[in-house]
Amino acid sequence: MTNTLGCAEAIVLLAAGLVVNAPARAQSAPPQGSFLEVDGAKLYYEECGSAPHAVVLVHDGVLHSAAWDDVWQEFCKHFHAIRYDRRGYGRSQVATHGYYATDDLAAVLRHLKLKRVAIVGSSHGGEISINFTLDHPEMVEQLVLVGAVVGGMPFTPHFLERGDALGKPLEKGDIEGAIVAAAKDKYLTASGSDAARKRMAEILSANPQDLTHPELELPVKPALPRLGEIRIPTMLLVGDADIPDVHAHAGAIEAGVPRARRVVINDAGHLMYLEKPTEFSRIVIEFLENQ
Repeated sequence: MTNTLGCAEAIVLLAAGLVVNAPARAQSAPPQGSFLEVDGAKLYYEECGSAPHAVVLVHDGVLHSAAWDDVWQEFCKHFHAIRYDRRGYGRSQVATHGYYATDDLAAVLRHLKLKRVAIVGSSHGGEISINFTLDHPEMVEQLVLVGAVVGGMPFTPHFLERGDALGKPLEKGDIEGAIVAAAKDKYLTASGSDAARKRMAEILSANPQDLTHPELELPVKPALPRLGEIRIPTMLLVGDADIPDVHAHAGAIEAGVPRARRVVINDAGHLMYLEKPTEFSRIVIEFLENQ
C-alpha cells in the first residue's frame, strides 16, 4: 500500500483520539508489564490470564494500549491476553529508523512463545492486523477488526478535508487547539458519550507522545487485492456514528474476506470499546469462544 499512516490514515487516527475538555496533565501510572528490545527499540507489553486461547490487542494510531483498559480485565478472565504499545506510543521507545509494524508484532508473539493467536486490532491497528495475517497466516486463528481500514483503498475528499481541519493545530504544535477542533467532529464518539471523551482526553494528557512522536512506519504491499487469502473467521465491528469512509472500508473487507461478517454497534463512534466496553467485550468474547 501507499503509506496511509503518513497521509490519509493519520487523519482518521487523529480524529479518533482528540477530544474536548482535556484535563490538566497527569503522571502516567507505573509500569505493570515488561519490555522487549526489538531492532533497537524497547517495546512495552502486558499479559494476563492463563487460558490456552491467546488473544493479542493491537491499539489504534492515537491512543496507546491504555485504550483497552475498560475491557482488559474481562479479556483476562477468558483468555491469555496480550497488549503492547507500538513504537512511540505509551511506554515504548520512539522509532529512530524505518520499521515494519508487523515485524514488531511478530517479535512480541515469538518472545512469548505464542505460535497461534487471535488478534483484535483497532483502526490503524486493524490495518496492521490485516497485514500481519497476510504475512503470517500460520500464526493467526481468528481476526477481529474494529473500525479498521485496509491498505490500497482510497479515502474520499470529505474524509481528507475533515482531517485537514482537525490536523492544522497539530502542525503548529498546538495540542489544546487540536482538542478544541476535534470537539466539533461528529464521528469521534456518538452523541452523549461524554465519559468516553473524558477518558480519551485523560490518556492523551498523560501521554502526549502518543500524538507527537515521529512516525517512521514503512509502507507495505497493498492488502485490498489480497483479502481473499484470509481464510480464518473474521469479525468487523463498526460504530454507527463513525465516518462513512470507515464503513466503506468495512464493506470492502467483508466482501473480500470469505469468512468475514460485519456487526454495526449502535450509538458508538470510532473507538467503541471506550464508549461501550461491556457490549464490546460480550460481542468479541462470544465470537472468539465460538468460532
